[in-house]
Amino acid sequence: MEQGARRGLRGARREHARPRLEDAAERVLPSLMQKTGESVQLYKLSGIDRVCIAASEPAAGLRDTVPVGARMTLTAGSAAKVLVAFGPPALVDDVIDGAVYTRNDLATVRRVRLAESSSEREAGLASASVPVTDSTGAVVAALSISGPVERMGPSPGARYRVALHEAADALRTLSLIHISE
Repeated sequence: MEQGARRGLRGARREHARPRLEDAAERVLPSLMQKTGESVQLYKLSGIDRVCIAASEPAAGLRDTVPVGARMTLTAGSAAKVLVAFGPPALVDDVIDGAVYTRNDLATVRRVRLAESSSEREAGLASASVPVTDSTGAVVAALSISGPVERMGPSPGARYRVALHEAADALRTLSLIHISE
């Protein structure tokens, strides 16, 4: 077998063995939801929108239900801020004029690695989001927690920062499989 073919097979095995982010989310999001009692979502960038690729909702009480597959704007909401702040530079130019946030807000999101919103996307809804990275440190998704403003408090980012970052770290770790060559 040629060396290139062997290398290709190793790469194919590695790719086949590697769990996808969505698979990791099936374990991590329910745990975060149980810990916080709030709705949690995982969003990926899709053109000039964001798409929900995983979600976990509490069984009872007021909640923010976002179905998997839902496409949402990048002009409002904490997850939108994360995805735009860490997205391609041209994306900022594409969405900033219609956004409820500013370039300075995005710089803050990049610096603190956290975004929050209160009644931006929908009246009475609050959220906090953090970036989810791959093994190289590139942002591949936004992990979000959301619920009613009355329950989330005036600063959902301060309230849920630690839990969100721990869950984002778990998503990154579970998304990686190290196969020795």
